[in-house]
Amino acid sequence: MIIRNIRILGGEPADIRVQDGIIAEIGPALQGDDEVVDGGGAIALPGLVDLHTHLREPGREDAETVRTGTQSAARGGYTAVHAMANTSPVADTAGVVEQVWRLGRESAHCDVQPVGAVTVGLDGRQLAELGAMADSAARVRVFSDDGKCVSDAVLMRRALEYVKAFDGVIAQHAQEPRLTEGAQMNEGVISGRLGLTGWPAVAEEAIIARDCLLAAHVGSRLHVCHVSTAGSVEILRWAKSHGWNVTAEVTPHHLLLTDDLVEESPAGAYNPIYKVNPPLRTRADVAALRAALADGTIDVVATDHAPHPVEDKETEWSAAAMGMIGLETALSVVQEAMVETGLLDWAAVADRMSTAPARIGRLSGHGRPLEVGAPANLTLYDPAPRTEVDPSAFASKSRNTPYTGMTLPGRVVATFLRGRPTVLEGKLV
Repeated sequence: MIIRNIRILGGEPADIRVQDGIIAEIGPALQGDDEVVDGGGAIALPGLVDLHTHLREPGREDAETVRTGTQSAARGGYTAVHAMANTSPVADTAGVVEQVWRLGRESAHCDVQPVGAVTVGLDGRQLAELGAMADSAARVRVFSDDGKCVSDAVLMRRALEYVKAFDGVIAQHAQEPRLTEGAQMNEGVISGRLGLTGWPAVAEEAIIARDCLLAAHVGSRLHVCHVSTAGSVEILRWAKSHGWNVTAEVTPHHLLLTDDLVEESPAGAYNPIYKVNPPLRTRADVAALRAALADGTIDVVATDHAPHPVEDKETEWSAAAMGMIGLETALSVVQEAMVETGLLDWAAVADRMSTAPARIGRLSGHGRPLEVGAPANLTLYDPAPRTEVDPSAFASKSRNTPYTGMTLPGRVVATFLRGRPTVLEGKLV
């Protein structure tokens, strides 16, 4: 196959020849009898990698399945996703992570790398089978109780020590549970005005500070999930200045949306579509997160794609589930928040959304530069159009997106997984 008329990382026009799943040649006006795909001048990026995806299978197939989730990922330009462990049953054994891994191989729309639970049943009391999951066919290297914090400092230390043996990483959901009992949204003026229990920034920041110190003490790898506050950014910056092995992610929605939407959204106050964990924060927090992503303090954009069925979101605020879907809008939101504002160029977007997450997750076949000899995992993206978000067109089974009716830039034109198109002309193949 020859992919014609593309701009690698937004550079000069070029063609790519793909053979046996590998980039065989790059240059202008390549010749041959190969099948031709016209890129139409689109930007070529390494296939995107998500460190934080909820696929819900097994157990909540009414919200998402591995097949629909990976189709959604491909539509968003992703060639690999890390499937979080809070399924039912929990992915805390070799058997469950291997089940998810095999379902991913069968789906064929992107690679699925399971994330193993840190503790049995996510209950924070006993370490899960970390070694068995690492040695399984799934080769798990990322472990997280996401949705719950590993709040016990002794247990967190033991987990960090354990994963050192196989170069694993603990991805922490930073939320001090005692400080967030009954919390509904960001603690501040708006929560007070709406009468909703506040979710203080310190609940996140205290856990991040503790865990950075623990990771440094035992010499292990720590990854911080969905950072949401300016104070968290400063703690991470301090930890990195000491050379500690700490990485962090930010979600697209925390780069664009703020807590005032809970009070003044297009649909009115108390719209549960904006209920998410961690909560939407202030404009000052958003500015700090953008700056941190730009300067590398935050390493990765991760979607925290959290699908829910209609009945779990379209209810009163206090009863509604927390979470938003994000795979199919992530690149557009990053363009809006980071590229259009001049904070990132396309090479930096490729680093934050492909190279860095593949490195942290130890996915050797992904996140590689688009060069001869590399696996042909790539995304073609047209940044020019602006379109209104219509969730009815999504591949995901769920529709809980906060961007409905919002106009966002860009469109994924095509996605290739090891040279095989999974999306062409914006449609699943």
